[in-house]
Amino acid sequence: MANHSSLIRNMKFTQTLGLCLFLAFAAFTANARNGYKIKVKFTDKQDSVAFLAHYFGKPLPTIYKTDSARFDKNGVATFESNEPLLGGIYIVMLSDKTTYFEFLLDNGADMSITATASKLPQGLVFKNSPENERFLSYISYLKDFGERQKQLQDRLNTAASAADTAAVRTASKKQSQELISYRRDYIQKYPGTLLSSIFKALETPQVPEGDHLLPDGAKDSTFAYRYYKAHYWDGFDFKDDRLIHTPIYDAKLEEYFNRVVVPSTDSIEKEANWILAQTRGQKELFKYTLWWLTRNAETSKIMGMDEVFVYLVENYYMKGDAYWLDHDALEKYYDRARKIAPNLIGNVAPEIKMQDIKGKSMPLSAVKAKYTVIAFWDPTCGHCLKEIPALDSVYNAVLKSRGVKVYSVRTEGPETEWQKVINTHPGMEEWINVYDPTNTSDFRSKYDVYSTPTIYLLDENKIIRGKRLDHTNILEVIDLLEKQKSNASKS
Repeated sequence: MANHSSLIRNMKFTQTLGLCLFLAFAAFTANARNGYKIKVKFTDKQDSVAFLAHYFGKPLPTIYKTDSARFDKNGVATFESNEPLLGGIYIVMLSDKTTYFEFLLDNGADMSITATASKLPQGLVFKNSPENERFLSYISYLKDFGERQKQLQDRLNTAASAADTAAVRTASKKQSQELISYRRDYIQKYPGTLLSSIFKALETPQVPEGDHLLPDGAKDSTFAYRYYKAHYWDGFDFKDDRLIHTPIYDAKLEEYFNRVVVPSTDSIEKEANWILAQTRGQKELFKYTLWWLTRNAETSKIMGMDEVFVYLVENYYMKGDAYWLDHDALEKYYDRARKIAPNLIGNVAPEIKMQDIKGKSMPLSAVKAKYTVIAFWDPTCGHCLKEIPALDSVYNAVLKSRGVKVYSVRTEGPETEWQKVINTHPGMEEWINVYDPTNTSDFRSKYDVYSTPTIYLLDENKIIRGKRLDHTNILEVIDLLEKQKSNASKS
């Protein structure tokens, strides 16, 4: 009987404990609200408007407003929302657009901030936000760090000897290591916090010092590069979408893809696939990454990067990954890719049937030469009137002797002006000067001629080897092709 009573008491205790845990969980869920509530009090501002804004990959001045509030007569403004918030570094900015401060904000935040506009960024006081108090300490540390770095720069500018210079650089390196240690200590002390995630994202690879040898004992001259590249993204948490609301990501993408990765289409496409795979599932990071990679390829000054643009459109946009674009916006990408695809480097040049200046039919395929330069130009275009004569000079000086012929296409403009330019530069009379009087060649679409001059280089098989060239780099490309051909024959 005693055992039975004990069992009943234990059951009642278990039920009571379960009820307490349920009530505690329910209370926690009720308090874990979406959105934010931020009370901002300026001690020296009343009857003004303030904006809540956030970063999106880029630093100032590129920010995006997400809310606004008016200060009352006591200088208090309240930002409040019940919608889910993606955290990050946010900004409170006054309507003058010059008075602002940064702070950390996460979904569910409920805090108060007191500020004095005339003293910013100093003088901020946070209530109910320990992480922002730590963030303020970091900002204060950075201010002191910057002043000490400036002192070292002043010493470097007045260094009188190599020993003085070496001493300053040693001190600067020590200070930089101190900053790294500050961030790493914080990460260990406050793991999983927003500021820790930001600090890890700011990490740059520290290449081990000393000589690094190859298996045969020779010095490995590429070790530093390979190590830096392999560890470049170690600290960046691709699963933390909040990092897009910081001014970090754009700069890291810029350095990695335009300074670290080898500027070849194969390398860029491989790295693009890798980083998109890392960000997949993170709505904002994936969106920004795909947009950035596409824009970077489309606007790159490096010849051949348009192939990367086409690759991204075909493998991501056309497969439904650009979820943020509507039908019309997607069609613009598709149309651009369709125009570029036929004239990518490595493709056979599209045939165009033209008529020469004497009225004789002269298709591109009829040109027999080791190399063919196609120059699309307009005799009324100011830039053309500088580039085409310069191309003629290079042609006479060296290109002609290298087996180059010029297929010169008048895109538009009066025939009289066309003839005048040719007569003024006798070397151009050796060119194959053609145009399309019936507008049936579709040269603009086939060669993506949206501006003039547009210059291509073809080899003896009419394969495109260079595009969007000018008189300064055609010979460079030819030399490179000849070198590659020589190395291939030796192999």
